[in-house]
Amino acid sequence: MAAIQADVVLVGGGVMSATLGMMLRQLDPSLDIIMVERLDHVAHESTDGWNNAGTGHAGYCELNYTPQADDGDVAIERALAINAQFEVSLQFWSYLVEKGMLPKPSSFINRTPHQSFVWGEQDVAFLRRRFEKLQAHHLFREMEYTESPDVLKEWMPLIVQHRDPMQAVAATRVKHGSDVDFGSLTRSMVSYLESQPNFTLMLNSPVHYLAQRDNGRWKVRVRNHVTGETTKLEAGFVFLGAGGGALPLLQKSGIDEARGYGGFPVSGQWLVCQDQEVVAKHHSKVYGKAPIGAPPMSVPHLDTRIINGEPALLFGPFAGFTTRFLKQGSVFDLFGSVKPNNLKPMLSVSKNNMDLTRYLISEVFQSHSERVASLRNFFPDAQEKNWKLQDAGQRVQIIKKDEDGRGKLEFGTEIVASKDGKLAALLGASPGASTAANAMINVLERCFPEAMASPEWQERMRAMVPSYGQSLVNDEDLLNTVRERTLRTLELNPDA
Repeated sequence: MAAIQADVVLVGGGVMSATLGMMLRQLDPSLDIIMVERLDHVAHESTDGWNNAGTGHAGYCELNYTPQADDGDVAIERALAINAQFEVSLQFWSYLVEKGMLPKPSSFINRTPHQSFVWGEQDVAFLRRRFEKLQAHHLFREMEYTESPDVLKEWMPLIVQHRDPMQAVAATRVKHGSDVDFGSLTRSMVSYLESQPNFTLMLNSPVHYLAQRDNGRWKVRVRNHVTGETTKLEAGFVFLGAGGGALPLLQKSGIDEARGYGGFPVSGQWLVCQDQEVVAKHHSKVYGKAPIGAPPMSVPHLDTRIINGEPALLFGPFAGFTTRFLKQGSVFDLFGSVKPNNLKPMLSVSKNNMDLTRYLISEVFQSHSERVASLRNFFPDAQEKNWKLQDAGQRVQIIKKDEDGRGKLEFGTEIVASKDGKLAALLGASPGASTAANAMINVLERCFPEAMASPEWQERMRAMVPSYGQSLVNDEDLLNTVRERTLRTLELNPDA
């Protein structure tokens, strides 16, 4: 059987593949694009609303993005970068809404104030210094700070109710923060792509074979696990946006750039409250500080969520150890990813992160009462009966070689691309989906350099992302212009 020819094959039906597909469709409508997904519908792994925090990660409330130095000072560079990257996503989504490619904004994004909350003199001093440095920058100009119990009662009533009045507390707030249902967003993008010519969605179709031909094109073989039918594809470009499944596929590709990469899987769970009487009393995302020894993804937070149109409160995440790379993956995923070229980094990380592993395993064996006790640090009056445990998505943190050939554990995201630009993969986790637009622009620049340099693609990129090619970190006037538009278009403006 002859292979089906395509310009682009997108592996995985999550937010990254959907974002890249939407961008390519705008840049060159003539491209033949095929999306393959191993499950029976898209956006069902890490992209699904219940499987991630749903925070529009902008650095407003996430304290792990602003580490504290030994001298007490606070580094804000990462928070500035993440904020600017999220603004890129907001611009892209605004464009899609304005063009009618996405439904009304409230179907996937809703204004939810982003707040940080700490207690104890030492953490109050940290939050005060963090506020002083961030609020001085134009990206964070709207940030507010308080140590006043009366103001806190207005900002976060559930959290300060019946709290020890002698306890030192502090909080920051940005009113135009957002809650994002990445599952609904992705399903809407894929639905639009399906309505366009030259696009094919193949469900129930995991990739079983991946190899590059002598002419540079990629052979991709998928097997429908419902019908048993095997389909051969051939494409000029392949993107591996399969979440935790991207690493095994990258290894399967055999490209030199994949050598040395490994993965450290982390599971997660939420406490969920859908009692509407309780839900109605809290409207914000409130982040605290991670426990000592916890990974960055375990920063505790109490969140307003709107998933598939239904409001709820989530608290967590409670991390855990797993050997699966996907929520619906195999317990052998971790062992199957160990190769001769990454064995040393994998063993090195295992040896040097035993405390982390013990922490993750201890999280797994917590009782419901113990998890609710953690919640009461944020919500003193929380009742066990109002909260249930729900599994979150799987995360695979990057393991890569350091300068000495040993391994180091990375907690961000990373794009790995072949030197000829014919294949790219996205590895890692947080801030993940929130910076999908910026990440996919990086893929385009690395893998389609000549086309991206053309006047046509440059013009179309600036239509999608008006700040493209410019720095929101350095240009205050540009930031003010794009933010005014995105807050208005996406209905996030707190003054509207």
